[in-house]
Amino acid sequence: MSIVITSAASAALRFAPIYPDWILDGEPVSHNTLLAVSRDKTARVMAWECTPGFFNWYYTEDETVYIIYGEVFITENGIERRLSKGDMAFFPAGCTCTWRVTEMVRKIAFLRKDLPPPCGLGVRVWNKLLRKAGIRRDSPL
Repeated sequence: MSIVITSAASAALRFAPIYPDWILDGEPVSHNTLLAVSRDKTARVMAWECTPGFFNWYYTEDETVYIIYGEVFITENGIERRLSKGDMAFFPAGCTCTWRVTEMVRKIAFLRKDLPPPCGLGVRVWNKLLRKAGIRRDSPL
């Protein structure tokens, strides 16, 4: 594994269309690119960009976003929130919201697959054992 250093603000993106049945208004066009993948393949970092439009989004995995530039309004359960440059948001797997992109937006997305309960329990037990042994998670083993 190597350290990945890149500029998400200027990374070259590829066309990645929004599902047509998710689009509610406008003609949003989106692009993305994979920036990094974890060794166990359960986490990815993506750069994503979209032109103005209004669409649904369905999250199948946990996603944390950081807005690099632009503006978007996220609506969940009737509550609208604005995200713009420098803002961060977390979308847990299984949630749904609408995105109203008012100007070109680019984000970094940190995606993590939700582990099945037995695997998640195993990870928590492993981390507890490491703590009891005095080994910090961020320390090399």
